[in-house]
Amino acid sequence: MSSEKRSSSATLAAEDETPKDEATLKDGTTSHSQTPKDGATPMRTSAETDGHESDERIPLISRGLAKAASAWDSLEELLTGRFHATYGLAVTRILMGVTGLGLLLTNFNARHYAFGVGAAWNGEIEAPKSDFPNIWLFSLFHRAVTNPPLFTAMIIGLGILAVLVILGWRTRIILPIYLILWVSFIELNDSAGDQGDNAYRMFLIAMLFADTTRRWSLDARRKKKNGRFPDTDGGQFRWAWIMANNLAIVVLAFQVCAIYMSGGLYKAGGAPWQHGYAVYNPLQTLQFGTWPVLSDLVTAWGPMVVMISWGSVLFQCAFPFMLFNRYTRIIALLGILSFHLGIALLMGLPWFSLTMIAVDAIFIRDRSFARVNGWVMRNYRSIRSGVDRAKRS
Repeated sequence: MSSEKRSSSATLAAEDETPKDEATLKDGTTSHSQTPKDGATPMRTSAETDGHESDERIPLISRGLAKAASAWDSLEELLTGRFHATYGLAVTRILMGVTGLGLLLTNFNARHYAFGVGAAWNGEIEAPKSDFPNIWLFSLFHRAVTNPPLFTAMIIGLGILAVLVILGWRTRIILPIYLILWVSFIELNDSAGDQGDNAYRMFLIAMLFADTTRRWSLDARRKKKNGRFPDTDGGQFRWAWIMANNLAIVVLAFQVCAIYMSGGLYKAGGAPWQHGYAVYNPLQTLQFGTWPVLSDLVTAWGPMVVMISWGSVLFQCAFPFMLFNRYTRIIALLGILSFHLGIALLMGLPWFSLTMIAVDAIFIRDRSFARVNGWVMRNYRSIRSGVDRAKRS
């Protein structure tokens, strides 16, 4: 073999022995790649790693923003999409009006001794314990209390306003006037009030921002004649009315749950409730044992006293958490209804109980009220048609 052939063969052999991970550059030099042997994962530079991680973060951030936007849309739809608890708020309005009217009627004969000039001995006409009579807007009854005929006329006027609240007539105008006059009246005698009066006042304030007349009211009947109710009333600001109504429901629900929770926790800290005999004590007093026969009947069996005492604490503390499920909500509402009916009947506190029952109605779904309303109307029409047929025959 010639020398030229041997040199060319050596050159080809040298080229074959050149590693595959070397790349010949234009200037004749070679560049070694970073590909490791034996199929190992290639190593990345810090710039490549940072770029890959940033690429992975982008989908995570976008998914997070999408979820936040979806949650915001759901919240916006919940607050401004439609009126909630329309039947429940109507029941709240009606029962609140009944509560005010009932308290005025049951105290009408003793109005001068409980709130008027006959109660001057307590010193509140001259120096009120409450700050409300010192505020001009809430001092109307205080200025008229020394004039019995005028005082009586104002109580009658307040009762008429309560009837208008029950009927739902011009409620946007009537309800604020009723609230002002009610606070002015109830604060005449601070010792005659109780915590039920405070709850009544707080609920009325929240109701100012709610549309309580969309069902079972004269306002709803009048609006239907205009042809825009209940789907398009409010015009371009309908969303604002809806949001105010739904936020008022949130406030009412929070107030009720706070009252139940605080009352339950306060009871749980007392020895009579812990040992299960707390119900026995008030029912055996002259102030709260209004029906001695019923009081003796309820408290005659010890285990019953324990069950009522512990059950009232448990229901009050668990009430807010039982609202999140339909079935537990039904149990909670039935239990708290029984609790208030017991207080009203056995302890002689009907107006406090009715106030709390009135606001508990917002936790009942509109569909449930609609079914009951439809059943009542069907039976009413059936009975009415039967009566008409009997008259014609």
